[in-house]
Amino acid sequence: MSVERIVLAFAGSMILISLGLGVAGSPIFHHSNWLWFTAFVGFNLLQSAFTGFCPLAIILKKLGSKPGHAF
Repeated sequence: MSVERIVLAFAGSMILISLGLGVAGSPIFHHSNWLWFTAFVGFNLLQSAFTGFCPLAIILKKLGSKPGHAF
C-alpha cells in the first residue's frame, strides 16, 4: 500500500472516529470538543493538497512505506 493510500485511510478513519465521539446523537459520544480534532484533520488534508507537506507521510516514509506520486 502506498503512502497516499495509507494517509487517506488514516485521515478518513480519524474523521469518522472523532465525529462519532463528538456528535451528541452518536452511541459512542464522549464530548463535543472532539469536533476540534475533526477540524484539525480536515485542515491538514486541505493544506497538504496545496503545499504537499504531510507530517504522516514523512513518518510513513521513514518507516519504509512505498512512496507514491503525491508525497
